[in-house]
Amino acid sequence: MFHPGTGTAIAESRLDATADNGTATTSADPAAFDGLCFQRCQWCGTPSFHRLLCPVCASSDLRTEHSAGRGVVRRTTVIHRGTPSARNESLIEMAEGFTVRGRVLGPPAAVHPGDRVQLSRAEDPVRKEPLFQLMDEPFRPWA
Repeated sequence: MFHPGTGTAIAESRLDATADNGTATTSADPAAFDGLCFQRCQWCGTPSFHRLLCPVCASSDLRTEHSAGRGVVRRTTVIHRGTPSARNESLIEMAEGFTVRGRVLGPPAAVHPGDRVQLSRAEDPVRKEPLFQLMDEPFRPWA
């Protein structure tokens, strides 16, 4: 589902159970958060996030897919304005090949480029952007 005004597409349904006739049923319960939705071009296969046209071939023939929710922080910055405490804004390169802006949970100074993250089940209640959590500590030879 696309959240208007935020540029964030969030899948809010998942397969819950199988009905008596063998078909899967879905739930629109927000607690059943399943992950991010992204588009993949039918012509060239380029993944993109929240686009009307493919950024490579300009095709409008895009199909929606679900992301596994794993990615790598490519850029991060700490923001102090507009909130009572500091927060980070990060660009996350997802495993499927598209980039999304989001926030990584935890202390803002603890998030670095190269950190592996997993999509969290929570969503920022104010900004409606995806929240991620650190998966593990990456190898940093300078630390």
